[in-house]
Amino acid sequence: MSPRRRALRSALWTVIVVCGLAYATSLAVPLWFQANGQRLLIVTSGSMAGDDQGAFDAGDAVVMRRIDDPSQLRVGQVATFWPAGSDQLVTHRIIALRNLPVMQQDEATGKMVQTYDPETGEALTRPYIFTKGDANLEPDPDATPLSQVRGIILDVYPRWGWVLDWAGSAQGRAAMLVPPLAALAALEVVSLLDDRRARRAAGEQRRPSARERHDDALLLG
Repeated sequence: MSPRRRALRSALWTVIVVCGLAYATSLAVPLWFQANGQRLLIVTSGSMAGDDQGAFDAGDAVVMRRIDDPSQLRVGQVATFWPAGSDQLVTHRIIALRNLPVMQQDEATGKMVQTYDPETGEALTRPYIFTKGDANLEPDPDATPLSQVRGIILDVYPRWGWVLDWAGSAQGRAAMLVPPLAALAALEVVSLLDDRRARRAAGEQRRPSARERHDDALLLG
């Protein structure tokens, strides 16, 4: 095999290996966190940018762990939750934990009134978190019930968010899958041509068949 042909094969295999590893990693990393009861979230805003411990910026990735009990929450932790009336997760720092009265609408007056336990007569309350983004001047306008809290943030990986977002996009998938597929096809063509040349060099002098001449024309363009 000529040095040029060996270099071509090495380059094609390099493309296959590098792109294959990149694609496998893009699938394996989120699955690894899920297997450990955690989830990777991509940060899309700068509301938590700053110098405080646990701060992060847009383009970072954070590791969230689900909570099983409200007692796991502490002031100063960074929590991920569903804000009232929103379908987008928010990740902000807990600045207070309070029990607020459970309110319901009075059918007679239409006003919201406090609810009481029918057996004990005690006022019913529900635990809420009050939150604030580190980079925001004001706290979040609404308190969030603990039932809306998805988990707490354990770790921050700077710049991982951009990479994960690109890897999960159509452009990223194409960039990782199309080159190795093309390289595999090119290797197959090179192997066919090398095999044909080897048989001819070994002394096979018979006249090529019409099918072989047709195949050569296709392979050589």
